[in-house]
Amino acid sequence: MTVLWCGSVLLPEGWAREVRVTLADGRIVGIAAGVAPQAGDERHAVVIPGLPNLHSHAFQRAMAGLSEVRGPAGDSFWTWRDQMYRAVDRLDPEDVEAIAALAYVEMLEAGFTRVGEFHYLHHDRDGTPYADIGELSARIAAAASSTGIALTLLPVFYAHGGFGGAAPGHGQRRFINDVAGFGRLMEAAGRAIRDLPDAVLGLAPHSLRAATAEEIAAILPLTDGPIHIHVAEQMKEVEDCLAFSGARPVDYLYDHAPVDERWCLIHATHMTEAETQRLAKSGAVAGLCPITEANLGDGIFPGGRFAELGGRYGVGSDSNVRIDAAEELRLLEYSQRFSQRARNVMALAAGASTGRLLFDTALAGGTQALGAQALGSQVLGAEAGIAVGRPADLVSLDAGTPSLHGKAGNALIDGWIFAGGAPVDAVWRNGAKLVEGGRHQARAAVEAGYRRVLDKLAG
Repeated sequence: MTVLWCGSVLLPEGWAREVRVTLADGRIVGIAAGVAPQAGDERHAVVIPGLPNLHSHAFQRAMAGLSEVRGPAGDSFWTWRDQMYRAVDRLDPEDVEAIAALAYVEMLEAGFTRVGEFHYLHHDRDGTPYADIGELSARIAAAASSTGIALTLLPVFYAHGGFGGAAPGHGQRRFINDVAGFGRLMEAAGRAIRDLPDAVLGLAPHSLRAATAEEIAAILPLTDGPIHIHVAEQMKEVEDCLAFSGARPVDYLYDHAPVDERWCLIHATHMTEAETQRLAKSGAVAGLCPITEANLGDGIFPGGRFAELGGRYGVGSDSNVRIDAAEELRLLEYSQRFSQRARNVMALAAGASTGRLLFDTALAGGTQALGAQALGSQVLGAEAGIAVGRPADLVSLDAGTPSLHGKAGNALIDGWIFAGGAPVDAVWRNGAKLVEGGRHQARAAVEAGYRRVLDKLAG
């Protein structure tokens, strides 16, 4: 049993001062507000729930900073994708695990306590399945186990290189499965995560480019967990979908799949007003990755309008070019300010804290998108916070940093997101303290493994 005495804690009913929070067996088992600390209590200034990271391609962390040189004919998402394919060609299972471990360490240090791993790297370098088709899923599970992050594993179905069932390209050979092979992969992925605490298994048709409507229908019965799909990330995708079907991607998806609250539409950047309404009304989550979307030049999600419609959203680190929970939320708001030439767009109502609304919505949306509700989430309806019976997945902010000095209540969240700095001090996941003084307990060993991979890739 661990007891934290906290100066400020975010509870479902709001902020409370001088709170003792008791942790046992991975859960919050006691909360007492307005009390003095007792001998043996760990003291922390500000404690909030950990955030879900709803979209990650962990292996792409090794590409960070290596694709920032302009090509001879201009750069785009599609030229970046070619670079990613070349990087994939060189990764062995040990490399995948080492890269994922560093990404997960950095997520925990940034305030993410659960990750949705959109996992589409399945096979050996020549495209041949490993003897265990779930070899690389097991490597992702091992990285989650060694770092302590909660895992929602989303094995990706990828069969084609373009709309209409086009043949895949050479660079996609490590991703490809047919429906039968994907069924075996899902079974192996289930075995891989079986012993992880609070693990969730969903699935992900990669995109409408990579999976036909018929294939999506065939794989949906393989899980009762969450379903994720990339959609409408790039204008070329919209144009290609129109040429293939006469419909835009989001409309095509809703016309051909039973999209509901189990679904998470990743990016959904380029939507019409009608598509935006359709997504908001369905209860599905928009999976937004503002840092990656900016890095790849994807465009700006219609966040203000989507929020007005009551749409649900969460954030993810996607390509992992930079892993920072606060920055994802900050850039989401700032992208709306750029596009609308206004301030505090996502807050909607006068007097509302933009940071608090972003945090609460991302916590609720990410929890839903990663299938964590059944585990007893940090969200009850619209009430985000720390409560008895909920997971002991907590983040302590360092109130000694200038960005939080003199702030209280919702201004603490606003300071964390908008005032800069790196005030994450400690992180607990499943009741275990994994980050202290801003540093993960396994960082040194994990970082050494990651450096070995980078040296190999550079050789």
